[in-house]
Amino acid sequence: MGVNAAPLLALDHGAVRYFRAGARLSKTGGHTALACTQEHQSLTVPEKLRPAAGASRPIVRETTLEAARENGGVRSKEPPVPELWPPDHPFTTHHWAMVVDLNACNGCAACVVACQAENNIPVVGKDEMRRKREMHWMRIDRYYSGSPENPLVAHQPMFCQQCDNAPCETVCPVLATTHSDEGLNQMTYNRCIGTRYCANNCPYKVRHFNWFEYSREDRLANLVLNPDVTVRSRGVMEKCTFCVQRIQDAKIEAKRKGRPVHDGDIRTACQQTCPSKAIVFGDLNDKESEVARLMDNRRRYKVLEEINVKPGVGYLKIVRPEVAGGEEKENG
Repeated sequence: MGVNAAPLLALDHGAVRYFRAGARLSKTGGHTALACTQEHQSLTVPEKLRPAAGASRPIVRETTLEAARENGGVRSKEPPVPELWPPDHPFTTHHWAMVVDLNACNGCAACVVACQAENNIPVVGKDEMRRKREMHWMRIDRYYSGSPENPLVAHQPMFCQQCDNAPCETVCPVLATTHSDEGLNQMTYNRCIGTRYCANNCPYKVRHFNWFEYSREDRLANLVLNPDVTVRSRGVMEKCTFCVQRIQDAKIEAKRKGRPVHDGDIRTACQQTCPSKAIVFGDLNDKESEVARLMDNRRRYKVLEEINVKPGVGYLKIVRPEVAGGEEKENG
């Protein structure tokens, strides 16, 4: 139940004063559950089930400046790994990818808000948030290192990784999620029947189920919706699409002008809004593009790449003056 704060305001020299002195606090005996997403997707592993040293899966990685400069800062070529999957997808036109510089990300979450506004993501409300049913297509994960007295924090934007060997695609019984010939993990909303198998099979936990038909009856409020993005109905899965509507717009404009899509023509909502320029998006098939250059950077790694899902998102390791316990450090 809301409380009207207007009687507490005061008019002082022609201006409204929003503070007052002499306030007192007293216990009421009531309790209110907070709606907080900071602990969502957290795992507490019993001591006897924890992996041995060196056997954990690194999520956030740190390195030193000297190690980052080795070999001119360029990654060494790695031999291919034997696998049961078919050969690589033939991306003959474009291969969209993204690189996030963890050294630049400060966890401001401007990208999360931009993604919500761009893609018509509904506000689910306090009760649904407490049930862990948030709909954000992006989240900012936090990892800590160092001592409890002087901890170091790392922020990591996490969203759909657009995997080439996407585990979500193999379990969908109606082919609602498929792989495009440009490297995007697509969602066909009117085909989805809401089994949520894909969410269970996603190792990054970046898929969200639309539980309800969120109200869109206010015609004035509907003016904030992006007309280029479908407003989803209840019972379907939602996730990051690399702002495919912006990709299509840029391709149509380039075709109209009779030229190819240039690097920088497409900027995703999160990239456009990031104040520290930590997010770079582009075409890997364009070897002169910024994203292709960063993918070859020595600092680049991919989250959970050892399970061979071949994510299309790379992360640049955090550079510290000193990394305790060795040259490079991995936080899982």
